[in-house]
Amino acid sequence: MKVTKEVWQVGGGSLTDPDDAAIYLLCFGGHAALIDAGTGRGYERLISHIEKCGVNASQIEYLFLTHCHYDHTGGARKLREELGCKTVAHELEAIYLEKGDRDVTAARWYGEVLAPLKVDHKITSAEGSFLIGNRPIKSFHTPGHSPGSVVYLVESEGKRILFGQDVHGPLDPSLLSNQRDYVRSLKFLLSLKVDILCEGHFGIFEGQRNIQGFIKSFL
Repeated sequence: MKVTKEVWQVGGGSLTDPDDAAIYLLCFGGHAALIDAGTGRGYERLISHIEKCGVNASQIEYLFLTHCHYDHTGGARKLREELGCKTVAHELEAIYLEKGDRDVTAARWYGEVLAPLKVDHKITSAEGSFLIGNRPIKSFHTPGHSPGSVVYLVESEGKRILFGQDVHGPLDPSLLSNQRDYVRSLKFLLSLKVDILCEGHFGIFEGQRNIQGFIKSFL
């Protein structure tokens, strides 16, 4: 599913596996990255979709994880091993990914065991920046749904695109959710005034009015 000529949705419930959260592909000047990894059950379909976008899977240099939940990270270990890409997650999520925790990662909700995942780069600050080729992608710590939830912001074709997975929550004690942080994070997302929102389960929203309306609905 094309977002811009440099950004696509290549995974998700209707694309790879019913339990997968959305997976997004970015490619700038031959350098590529993925946002989230799904459960891993649709790995072969994911690779096929990436190649249909004209990107060789070997070009993927980074796997940016928005948070530790299994529907976003179950496939991360295989992607890292097969493609040699570097995994990126907030340090507060890396704790549970690296020890394969079943509860905080919600793997138990899916009847699965999460294999321990090495996180190559642990985000420690409220804001960060990475380069995909020569294109910057910014990270913002947005806790609430989980302690170390992160959103990523990039520009493509003059549009500000936000990968704000799981804007909708949910909030649950087993996930270490925090309602006060969640509300604060939603208000921060509103302040970014982006042109396109790529959400984890509700799809792609275009236009600031539509995006703001969607985010406000959870306040």
